[in-house]
Amino acid sequence: MTKVRCAIYTRKSSEEGLEQDFNSLDAQREACAAYIISQASEGWSQLPEVYDDGGISGGTLDRPALQRLLADIDAGKIDIVVVYKVDRLTRSLLDFAKLVEAMDTAEVSFVSVTQSFNTTSSMGRLTLNMLLSFAQFEREVTAERIRDKITASKAKGMWMGGVVPLGYKASGRTLAIDEDHVRLIRSIFTRYLDMGNVRQLTQQLAEEATLVPERVTATGRRLGGRPFTRGQIYKILSNPIYIGKIGHKGEIYEGQHEAIIDMETWEAVQQKLAANTQGHRQVRSARAPSLLAGKVFDHSGAPLVASHATKGKTRYRYYIGQDGEADRDSGTPNLRIPAVELEKVVCEGLAEEIERPLGLLARTGIELAADTFGGLGERAAKLAESLRKRERNAVGRCIAMVRVGPTQLTVEISLIGVTDLLAINHRPDQRRNPAIAIEATLKRSGRAVRLVQDGLIASTAGEPQEHLLKLIHRARSWWQEMSDRRLSVSALAQEHEVTSSYASRVCRLNFLAPKIVEAIVTGHQPVDLDAKKLLGLSDLPLCWEAQTKLLLGR
Repeated sequence: MTKVRCAIYTRKSSEEGLEQDFNSLDAQREACAAYIISQASEGWSQLPEVYDDGGISGGTLDRPALQRLLADIDAGKIDIVVVYKVDRLTRSLLDFAKLVEAMDTAEVSFVSVTQSFNTTSSMGRLTLNMLLSFAQFEREVTAERIRDKITASKAKGMWMGGVVPLGYKASGRTLAIDEDHVRLIRSIFTRYLDMGNVRQLTQQLAEEATLVPERVTATGRRLGGRPFTRGQIYKILSNPIYIGKIGHKGEIYEGQHEAIIDMETWEAVQQKLAANTQGHRQVRSARAPSLLAGKVFDHSGAPLVASHATKGKTRYRYYIGQDGEADRDSGTPNLRIPAVELEKVVCEGLAEEIERPLGLLARTGIELAADTFGGLGERAAKLAESLRKRERNAVGRCIAMVRVGPTQLTVEISLIGVTDLLAINHRPDQRRNPAIAIEATLKRSGRAVRLVQDGLIASTAGEPQEHLLKLIHRARSWWQEMSDRRLSVSALAQEHEVTSSYASRVCRLNFLAPKIVEAIVTGHQPVDLDAKKLLGLSDLPLCWEAQTKLLLGR
């Protein structure tokens, strides 16, 4: 008889009751073990390894025991995964599909004890999907109820948790004034009214060695102990919590806590903030703001100015040299770099560096405290994701300067911004900005200068170009029209109101080699392969191999 190795997986969302000698996880495991024993005649046997996840939601796959289970599945140590109920494994249909795919690849079955089915049959899969749909629905309804409760509670002025604003301390479902810090908050408001400039106020606090007061959150996270940033000052000055109110999703409610700032001071500060940040807000509200404006320079140190051009309804952004003249000494072409390309390459390169925070910080000479390491990897991963999404706040705070050279980009990282976003404490004198080099060659394409990495346009590698896809589609559809309706090139051109020459050149592209079409569809075509080049081919070889060598260079 063939031995069937069975692994039991258990999970409980909350930590309540886990300290008991016999808890929910034990009950699940006992029921699964009994089921395995009942199948002993089929060769089933229970593996000794324990896969328990206590106090972890089923809405995520980032669970220690589940990850160990998946690793053992990949290693071929398991034949069947046994759970008490399907929602113990996951409550998400998307996650469930990923798990089933991983199990199918490893030829591992999935069995639910109380629902009596497995994934070895199509009916079992259908039943599982139906149950997961209801499990996900239940989870979403619960989340909606929680959000509604939080909204209703905040509308009553209650404090519903989170990081307590500086100047207060949590007191049940409200806030109490923290006498140790309230004087600092009032001083910040008063000083801003006198100066009218957040940058100068931040600088003055730094010169006075005034640090953000150190605090420990309810989760044990340490805050403060480093200089104020402009972002922190802006947040303090615009937080309605200090006038006794609670903000939630754009709405302001009367709070149950005592105000620190009087209404007259608050209104004066808001008026001054609005007057001083009007231009900045216009930039932020732009349809496609230039993330690196004021931070980009060429190899000689001359600034590149953020600019744009509009063609029809499309807005094209660039970073261009101010004098517009080529650098004849270095051979560097006129710098007119598409903004999307430069921003994507810089943000991707910086994100890769941020994902290795220890190596980055080691180059700055910062001495990390022992309590800094907890959760550092998770915070670094979130910051890297924000950079890849090109979120304005993350990009603006992490990048001090970008220098564009003929063969590489040099990115100077803002140490203060990165350490602030990663919640890392360091002495004020430890401010040596590190720099990273990103390989990217400048290559002219028309009036613009493109950034090329590994022979591909940096910003579009792996991303199909819409104008090329439309051209290939047009070639296929026009050729089909000619074949189905027996049209001549002249008749086709007349119907589409184009010249016969253009129609002929488009239809010719219907016979491109499959490798060329695949490169275009996947976005891996060479830099110089554009619509102009495709349509300008006066003598396209009939041999696919010759076409591939001509257009792809291989």
